[in-house]
Parts: sequence; C-alpha cells; structure tokens
Amino acid sequence: MNKSIFFPTLLGLSALATPALAEMCTGFGPQTPRDITSFEGLNARVLALAPPASEMNLCNIHLHVNAEHKGPGFSVPGGKGVHGGWKCNGTDDLTDAERAAYDGEESFEGVKPGDTIEVHWVHTSCDVAPGKGLGSCLSDACANPALRVETQVFLVVNDGDAADFADYAYAGNVVNGLHQAKAIPSGTGEPVTFAGSTTGPSYTQQKCSPMQVTWSVRPQCAKIDVASLHEWAESGNVFEEKEAHGVRQLVTAKELLSRIK
Repeated sequence: MNKSIFFPTLLGLSALATPALAEMCTGFGPQTPRDITSFEGLNARVLALAPPASEMNLCNIHLHVNAEHKGPGFSVPGGKGVHGGWKCNGTDDLTDAERAAYDGEESFEGVKPGDTIEVHWVHTSCDVAPGKGLGSCLSDACANPALRVETQVFLVVNDGDAADFADYAYAGNVVNGLHQAKAIPSGTGEPVTFAGSTTGPSYTQQKCSPMQVTWSVRPQCAKIDVASLHEWAESGNVFEEKEAHGVRQLVTAKELLSRIK
C-alpha cells in the first residue's frame, strides 16, 4: 500500500530512548510491512481495527513486486531496494512452461512469469467510489477514514489454468450499496490481522508512514496467470494501474510494530 496524506499520531514510547531507538522514526503508530509469523510488537499506540471489508467501500487495487510482507509461503529473500522484498517459496519449482515468456500484448509493466506479487485491495469507511491512488480512499467530508487492506501474495505464471485476476477485480461491482471486489482470494490460509500503516518504498524505519491501517494478510501464495494481469490493465480499470509498485523493506524493530493478538 503506497504513501498518502499525512496524519500525525502519537507513540507511547519512553522519552529515555536507547541509541538504536533514537535512530528510528518516532511519534507514529505501528508500521508495515512485517513478518506475519512473529506476533511480537512494542508499539503502544492503540488502534481500533477497521470493520470487515464487506462493510466498507473498496477504493483502490494495486500490486507490488515482490511481496512486502514476509510469511510462511513467501520467505525467500528478493534482495534490497525498491524491488526487494520476498518471493514465494515455490518459485524455484516452476516448470519451464510456467516460466515461459508471455508472448501477448504487455499492458502491465514490470511483471513477468516467475515473479512474486503482493496485491492490495484497499477499503475505506468513506462514502467514495474506487479510483486512482490512495487519495480515492478519502474525501473532503471524510479526511480521516478507517482503512483496511486485504492482501494476497501471488506467484506469476504463464498458465491459463492458474487464477484469473479478473475474478478478483472490481468491474463496477456493488453489493448492498458498497463498492466491492468481485471476490477476495480464499484457500490460502487464515489471514493474519493486525494494526499497521501504509507501505511503499518511500518509507523506512527512519521515515514512518502516518496512516493507520488494518491489515489482513493471507499466509500462503497462489499462482496467477500473467495474461490476466495484462488483460486487467488493458480493460481500462478505474484504478489506472499499469505497472507494479516498489516495496518498503521489512519493518523489524519491535518498537515500530503492533502486537498481534
């Protein structure tokens, strides 16, 4: 989830910070991404979790290469920097056919067979319609919404039998008066839910995100057909997503993480 508008918060940390802590950003709530296999956290900022996604408006869909979070099914280091993060554990087990270069029209940049992607379905408590960027999750009448991100990590393959991204797209779907994705992935484990922030490569452990977000991260990877990502971009999705976003490096300082209950 990328950076957005600044909302200052408070952090319940002792004024007698250690030298290591003094190098971190302070005055903010818990940060993201994290290792979802570790439930530890010392950030004392208490954040109320957002309602279920089914009770909120979908406001944005975007994706990152590689996974920003680290989890049981995506724990292979992907390197450092903007496109570091984590790869699906099954990456090295793909067949030559699954890794074959896509030979159709490439409408979505920065993704190829063999890549890992982390998809974010962003939901807001605001009465808004889906659109480009996280600004679409806010409005003049709703500048400090509750936010929830439903998250699935995929292994991109060249295989028409793999998952079709269209099944998880928006395409104008409205349920009970709320904008909703046609579906959110299931069958990849019980989501790990926790309080955190927005992500994206502009943030680090020295520069925190001010936004407050409830995360729901599924612990296992699923395979997705690369052609369906290009078709989604070509279809004129309202999010105007045409390329993969970079990742924020894993937040490891316990002082910057919430405790997962």
